[in-house]
Amino acid sequence: MTEVRPLSHCNGVVTIPGSKSYTHRALILSSLADGESVLINALRCEDTEHTVQALIKFGVEVFWESDRVRVLGRGGKFKGTDDRIDVGNSGASMRFLTALAALKKGVTLLDGSERMRKRPIGELLNGLGELGVRAYSQKGDDCPPVIVESQGLQGGTARIKGEESSQFLSGLLMVVPYALRDVNIKLTGPLASKPYVDITRDVMSAFGVEIQSQGYDSFFVKAGQRYLPQTYRIEGDASNASYFFSAAAVCRGRVKVKGLNPGTLQGDIGFLKILERMGCRVTRGKDWIEVLGGELHGIEMDMNEMPDLVPTLAVTAAFAQGNTVIQNIRHLRFKESDRLHALAVELSKMGIRVREGEDWLEIEGGKPHGAEIETYDDHRMAMSFAIAGLVIPGVKIKGERCVDKSFPGFWETLQELYKK
Repeated sequence: MTEVRPLSHCNGVVTIPGSKSYTHRALILSSLADGESVLINALRCEDTEHTVQALIKFGVEVFWESDRVRVLGRGGKFKGTDDRIDVGNSGASMRFLTALAALKKGVTLLDGSERMRKRPIGELLNGLGELGVRAYSQKGDDCPPVIVESQGLQGGTARIKGEESSQFLSGLLMVVPYALRDVNIKLTGPLASKPYVDITRDVMSAFGVEIQSQGYDSFFVKAGQRYLPQTYRIEGDASNASYFFSAAAVCRGRVKVKGLNPGTLQGDIGFLKILERMGCRVTRGKDWIEVLGGELHGIEMDMNEMPDLVPTLAVTAAFAQGNTVIQNIRHLRFKESDRLHALAVELSKMGIRVREGEDWLEIEGGKPHGAEIETYDDHRMAMSFAIAGLVIPGVKIKGERCVDKSFPGFWETLQELYKK
């Protein structure tokens, strides 16, 4: 358990690591390219390490070298063996590797933590089935463990729902250039977390493959396209930057985050506009962003496209005047924890009134007090509530090493705010 010390004065500069979303996708595409790719500023954390270890089992050589990683891609021709892949608690690894397993010959069993066994994947399995791959849930509950029996991806048309996760669509998009025939993917119903699909397309384009689309309703990928090896720089992680922007807001101080592209496609950069609406001032440079905190007031916000930042916003809202209503976030119930319920319980421990609906939270800002925070082995719960401890004494974070999932250096980076 870690107790966070309040800051007497908040005026800090921090540098954040590379984006987890970009690192995952670049690893997958590098493995598919024929030859050596070098990923600069790649994020090495539990989640991306799970992806790397699986790629090695698929016969791909991967070498971490400081803040870069070398990947010797196999041109889509993976080792034809029967494998068991453990993805731990990494949803992106589970979804992307399930899709990737469709390209190798043999049987692949993909499994993970107890929480992973409750996270839905049925729509991705249905999509693979429509493209000629036998992929199914071992227990028949549309959740992992997953078995993929493949002789390669045939192609054709797949219809999937995307309201639970955009990763189903991203996983398919990344592998279908290697199908025998053209692929058309049609979305039935709304798509959650659209900016993550934009990231997928951005990385695919950088590695030489283009997608034709009609908005977010249908996607056409011509067969025969191939990824080309790249030296590719991964930009800073907007999700991980959000905790330090929140620190400036709740402390009414100033925090400058370096290594972040203000024009990024990462949807979580939208948190800056939220903070401006709540009363902060934001300055953007070429590769840095600074937030100056002010008197915070509550807002109403649809967070469907920024689900990972709901915990950050919820904790920030606890220090605002008035009520904050966070809407359209049902898919948070399928994350590393049921984040909607977890936030309601832990904010209540701090003396904050919270109302929880099926797909919304209402937080009444006030004067939070210290508490022991249960993290539910959820990295974003740990990092969000740590920020509250910069303002009020007695905030203790249980299971604090769960941050290793996405930001192993979080606690060391937080210490930078204490430097005068």
